[in-house]
Amino acid sequence: MRILLTCLCLLASGLLAAAELRLELPGGTRTWDSATLLAHPQARDIEIPQDVAYKRPMRYRALPLASLLEGVQPGDHLQLVALDGFAAELPAAPLLASSGARAWLAVEDPQAPWPPISQRTPSAGPFYLVWSDPQLGDIGPEQWPFQITRIHLLAPVAQRFPALLPAAEAGAAVQAGFALFQKHCLACHRLNGAGDSAFGPDLNLPHNPTEYFAGDFLARYIRDPQALRQWPQARMPGFATEVLNDAELTDLLAYLRHMAGRKVAP
Repeated sequence: MRILLTCLCLLASGLLAAAELRLELPGGTRTWDSATLLAHPQARDIEIPQDVAYKRPMRYRALPLASLLEGVQPGDHLQLVALDGFAAELPAAPLLASSGARAWLAVEDPQAPWPPISQRTPSAGPFYLVWSDPQLGDIGPEQWPFQITRIHLLAPVAQRFPALLPAAEAGAAVQAGFALFQKHCLACHRLNGAGDSAFGPDLNLPHNPTEYFAGDFLARYIRDPQALRQWPQARMPGFATEVLNDAELTDLLAYLRHMAGRKVAP
C-alpha cells in the first residue's frame, strides 16, 4: 500500500510539473509551463488578503498577467478557459493595468502544492488569476478563474453570440442587465445555446428561470442558492450585495425576463 501511495504521489507530482498554459494572442501562440513561469524575471511572492477561491488570506508565487499578454491592446477582449469548462470573459484593459486593481497569474509550485478548495475540488492550480486591490476596479468573483488552461483573444461577446442580444428597443435596465449577465453569468451559463461555457445549464432553453421561479424566489436564489435548494453537488455561488447590489440584481432580472420572450433555437 505504501508503495502504491508513493507511486500515485509521484504521478500527481509529474502531472503538475508538466502543467502548461496556452496563450493565443495577437503576438502569436505560445505555451508556457509551470517551471518557466515560476522562474520568470517578473515573478514574485504576493499576498492576497481576501482570496475568492479559498475564502481566506493566501500567498502565491505570481507574475503580472500583463507581462504575458504580448500584442494585446486595452480595447481587446480575452477569454480565460478552465479545466472544468468555466470560461471567463474579460476586457483586456483591467488585465493590462499597472495600478489600481492589478491582475496576477499565480503559478502553483509542484514542490509546494496549494491546498484543495473543497472536498470535491482540487487546488486552484496550476494557474489562477488573482487580483491585488480588486475593490479599486469593481472586480467580481467570476473574474478570478482558477485551473486555467488557455487564454485567447476573441471578438466581444455581442459580436460572437447575437442570440444573447436584447432587442434594440429594450430599455436601459435590460441593456444594463445584459452587461451584468456577461460579467457574472456567462462564465458558467449559456443562453439560447449561445456561449462557450460547459459548466452550468442554459438560462433560456428550454425554460428561462423567470418562467418557473415565482415571486422573489429567483432573486433569493441568486443571493444564496443553498438557502433555497440544498444538494451536495451544488456549485453555484451566492452573489452578495457587495458583488451585485440590489439595483444591479433588478437589472439582471429585467434582462432575463426580456430574453424569455426572445428564445432562439441553437
